[in-house]
Amino acid sequence: MTSTLLGLETGGTRSTLLVTTVEGDLIEKHTLGPGNSRLLGDVGLRKLFEECGALAPQPVAIGFGMAGVRDARDCAVIRKIAEKVWPGVRMWVDHDLASALMVAQRSFKETSSHVLVLSGTGSCCFGRSIQGKEAKCGGWGHHLGDRGSAYDVAHTAIRKVIEVYDQTGKWPKLGERLLHVSMQNEPNDWIQWFQTAQKSEVASLAVPVFEAWKQRDALAGKVIHQAAELLASDAHACASRLGDAGPGFVVAGSMFLKQPSFTRLFQKKLRAKRRHAKVHTIPQESVWGTIYAAQTLLDQEAAEGRTKPSARSKPSRSTPPARKDVLPDSVGISLTERRLDASRKLDTLSGPKALDLFINEDASIPEAIRKEKKQLLKWIRWTTEAFEKGGRLFYVGAGTSGRLGVLDASECPPTFGVSPEMVQGIMAGGSTALWNAVEGAEDDFEAGWRALGLRGFTEKDLVLGIAASGRTPFVHGALAYARIIKARQGLLCFNPHLKWPRMHRPDVILCPLTGPEILTGSTRLKAGTATKLVLNMITTLAMVGIGKVKSNLMIDVQATNEKLRDRAARMVVTLTGAEYNIAFKTLEQSAWKIQKACFKLEKRKNR
Repeated sequence: MTSTLLGLETGGTRSTLLVTTVEGDLIEKHTLGPGNSRLLGDVGLRKLFEECGALAPQPVAIGFGMAGVRDARDCAVIRKIAEKVWPGVRMWVDHDLASALMVAQRSFKETSSHVLVLSGTGSCCFGRSIQGKEAKCGGWGHHLGDRGSAYDVAHTAIRKVIEVYDQTGKWPKLGERLLHVSMQNEPNDWIQWFQTAQKSEVASLAVPVFEAWKQRDALAGKVIHQAAELLASDAHACASRLGDAGPGFVVAGSMFLKQPSFTRLFQKKLRAKRRHAKVHTIPQESVWGTIYAAQTLLDQEAAEGRTKPSARSKPSRSTPPARKDVLPDSVGISLTERRLDASRKLDTLSGPKALDLFINEDASIPEAIRKEKKQLLKWIRWTTEAFEKGGRLFYVGAGTSGRLGVLDASECPPTFGVSPEMVQGIMAGGSTALWNAVEGAEDDFEAGWRALGLRGFTEKDLVLGIAASGRTPFVHGALAYARIIKARQGLLCFNPHLKWPRMHRPDVILCPLTGPEILTGSTRLKAGTATKLVLNMITTLAMVGIGKVKSNLMIDVQATNEKLRDRAARMVVTLTGAEYNIAFKTLEQSAWKIQKACFKLEKRKNR
């Protein structure tokens, strides 16, 4: 049987599957439904891959160019699902822009760097230099980006039409076209339509806008010129980030391929920014880039062992170290993963005995924390010093650990009247993971690295990683970033068996020995309770250190409800000796700032 390659490129509207020989000769081509990986989800991706698997024989290598892919975590998810359909097959996984750029690089070799400008239903610019440096502008989807795309043209046109109607009371000619094509009776119908219309449905309205432009409709002309300008601006920015004065530009997507006049307009706009820019139209379907990528896998395998690997570049803010060089090993099973003898019959214990078991086990937590007193005091001192100098504290974690970090951070502004920026929680998987598990989020080392960098983390700040096992890659990505910029890093964990790679041990390690969990491996129990206690101690005592507490009173609490306003008044009474009604009235006049009210009352007393 002939050895074959598969190439699958997916988009928001359709997907294309190629089956070729290993030499690249086409055997079959199939068109499938939409394939944006983020919109399909795991179940949808599995279904799409199974459909592809039923259409083609088992390949020796596969190239995937998938819309919706933004980072290494996305690639890992796609690879994991694909391996269930094609076990043991070599795979190249990237976004659809990378596969399209492979076509450009193979077709136009006269320039060392290439920038792909893609505009179809969505839009994006993606560039790669001969040294492998990459730059990307756009690709954020129709809600956040897709500047100069068909969706953007249609959406902008409708907004312009409504704007003209609001300001003049006259319904423009372009509006007539758009109502007709969208099958709406009046502009009010668009309000509901936009709530339910698919991205591709809205994007299809770009066609009548182009038709109106060709008939010299002034309003359509403004929309089309704006789209070309936005794409030229992103293309120019992408090329500038590559640091190449003369890259080649390759356009792809239906906006260019089906509208040659738009391609010429884009070229004119781009040359106003880069005088000698060369613009080519992609010479063949971008899906062929997935086949070229699959061929590259085979070439690399053949070359393995014949050349020495190049030396790894020194990590910088933009280049994280290798995950394997940073993660600690565990020379024994983490205590939280061991079975607790006292709870082996948990499922048969009576209610009172089970409850006693929980109370007795939790009673050991304070002493476990006390044994970490020296390191904990050091971290509290560092946190206080950072706050005094304008620095911030970041908690980074996954699962229960991440949620507890976010919780403690969120309590600081109302409790101490500080900015939400001062203490921040970073959760693997983002806000979605606060309520639902996000597959692979905690294993994404580079995502932790990027997350800290994108919060503007500096050497004045400090980061505390929280990981029961001590080995969560997302957490160590963030710690590695802090280490590179010489900021202080700490780790709160419950595994005493960690063995650290040279030079990668955090400055402070807090490791309370809370022992095995009542429910084996469920670190939301004793480890979670200990985490909450430790974080409470850190932020509370640091806030005491910067003057946010008087005696044992929260003198900067935000009095945002009736209960807290009453508490604030009672604090003012305690601190100044004033009568309750006077304290309450003074607080009202002081915008409910307790210290300000106390100052006013003390000033009156001293007159």
